[in-house]
Amino acid sequence: MSKTFKAACVQNCATADVAHNTAATLELTREAAAQGASLIALPEYFSGLEGIDGLLHPAAFPEQDHPVLPAFCEEARKLGVWILLGSLGVKSDDGRIFNRSYLMDASGAIVARYDKIHMFDVNLGAGEVYRESATVAPGSDAVLAQTPWGGLGLSVCYDLRFAPLYRTLAKAGASMLAVPAAFTKVTGEAHWHVLNRARAIEHGCFVIAPCQYGTLSGGSQCFGHSLIVDPWGNVLADGGEGPGVIVAEIDPEAVVRARGKIPALEHDRAITFRHAGREESKSAAE
Repeated sequence: MSKTFKAACVQNCATADVAHNTAATLELTREAAAQGASLIALPEYFSGLEGIDGLLHPAAFPEQDHPVLPAFCEEARKLGVWILLGSLGVKSDDGRIFNRSYLMDASGAIVARYDKIHMFDVNLGAGEVYRESATVAPGSDAVLAQTPWGGLGLSVCYDLRFAPLYRTLAKAGASMLAVPAAFTKVTGEAHWHVLNRARAIEHGCFVIAPCQYGTLSGGSQCFGHSLIVDPWGNVLADGGEGPGVIVAEIDPEAVVRARGKIPALEHDRAITFRHAGREESKSAAE
């Protein structure tokens, strides 16, 4: 691990206009860099997203033709910062779309890709139903990226509810966890803060979680409140409900201190399972 540095989250509300979204988030990325951030994270589908009849329709292109990638690779190089594109829609061979994160280093090179594993297929009540798997193809591989400040475990949005993914990443060497999202307002109000803080506490990691805010085309509402959380579960920065940037100081040694106090990653045990009462009932019958 390296010395203390600043991380930032960009918070935007994507429209269907990719050029507009790209220009707006590039400007926010520059603002984050001007505030001293060395690692800048953007939300899930920041470059374009519509929700139509419960189906998610991100702006999507084949990777080799994606207009957003070269713009941010160039910006990373110009600013001399690392940039996490929370996710872009990337067309797959079967006609569906991958929900794909990209991490680029300070030279503008793409150093990691991650395809969202868990699909947001839910019924939230009051007619709010989502079927992400109808239009998006799931990934299958956990991804840990090496940065100058330690390992960064990649995830996207609904992945946040699946703690074993983060256990895998932490045990593989993650000291930071990225959770870019477009969390709905309904689930965000109930669960966003507590889940991000829980993932930080469980694994003694920093959590960097940029989230879209506001009403998307098609009517879906995103929660906002981009977060940076320290390994003890303290919220270092909260983006609220509007556009902008949050920045916080990241001390890699805080991971060492938290894990030294509560070394839970070293205490996992193999678990067997049985139905209570079955063996007892069998013994009684004998």
